[in-house]
Amino acid sequence: MKDSKQQVSFMIWTGDSPPHVPVKELSTKLVISIIGNMSSTIRNFFPDLQVFPALGNHDYWPQDQLPVTTSEVYNAVADFWKPWLTDEAINTFRKGGFYTQLFESSDSSQPLRIISLNTNLYYSPNSVTVNITDPANQLAWLEAVLETSSQKKEKVYIIGHVPIGYLPYARNTTAIREFYNERLVKIFRKYSSVIAGQFFGHTHRDSIMVLLDEEEKPVNSLFVAPAVTPVKNVWQMESNNPGVRLYQYDHLDYSLLDLWQFYLDLRDANKKNESNWKLEYILTKAYGIEDLKPESLYEMAKQLSVPHSTLFEKYYSNFIVSYDKTIVCEEGCKTCQICAIRYLDYSSYTDCINQEAMWR
Repeated sequence: MKDSKQQVSFMIWTGDSPPHVPVKELSTKLVISIIGNMSSTIRNFFPDLQVFPALGNHDYWPQDQLPVTTSEVYNAVADFWKPWLTDEAINTFRKGGFYTQLFESSDSSQPLRIISLNTNLYYSPNSVTVNITDPANQLAWLEAVLETSSQKKEKVYIIGHVPIGYLPYARNTTAIREFYNERLVKIFRKYSSVIAGQFFGHTHRDSIMVLLDEEEKPVNSLFVAPAVTPVKNVWQMESNNPGVRLYQYDHLDYSLLDLWQFYLDLRDANKKNESNWKLEYILTKAYGIEDLKPESLYEMAKQLSVPHSTLFEKYYSNFIVSYDKTIVCEEGCKTCQICAIRYLDYSSYTDCINQEAMWR
């Protein structure tokens, strides 16, 4: 990224620094040390760059169990991130692992507000938050921040680790608990005119989602970026090549114009014993759309939905970051992908799954 010579305004870092290993192989001390190491590494490579981080479900010990109050990890990470965040953001972060901060752009008269959510509080394996209606009062806080942004005519980017919506590789499964997913979808619909983009990680795969309002009009663009680290379960055919990306946005209203996805071909790198990061695709060119606004992504989603779509084959290859061109996604696999892109709430997603024959 540093060698790309692109002029970068800021970096979004969606979390998960520690390795995905059994709980007994880590500890609170080790997790804190790893996040500290990653934070200082990013600062060393990009000393003058504004970074907006978010916590991942592995950025805690035991993993997934992020708490609803101040903790040793929240405090330690807040200290690591002080060079990037305001005192107000740091104070909020210490209490619940989330924050908001304005990005003052020299190119725009309008400031951009970043809201970094701790969506790990809503993650299904988090036993700390079971039966809590609003863990750490984050939902109430989010609504209050968005309401203020709406009144001040600000634009907002939402960032977080675990995405909202349905997992594209697991039927009828939301990434976060269904109750919280419905709440967030409702909030994001209400303030869709304020939100200019949403950015998540967690799945290690490359996917998009389009939030529709109650009338099925596209109102928000959401992106799940692939991970720098590959992950593979024994029952999965696919893994992912490492990926990083660069977004282009409009300086006036922060609407998203394009993205460049870079990747590292791991097999090639292992064979040659050297890493050669390459451009995998430019989104507008790959899918023949004008920009990354909700309307454009919705048109793209409709093209992917066409039976026997070659564009969908390209999308799935990008989903696994060009890991293996021989892996195909058909029938039930394609249904899960298509429904996850277009429908983020329970009722519309379920309707989509029930119309399965349409996507084949």
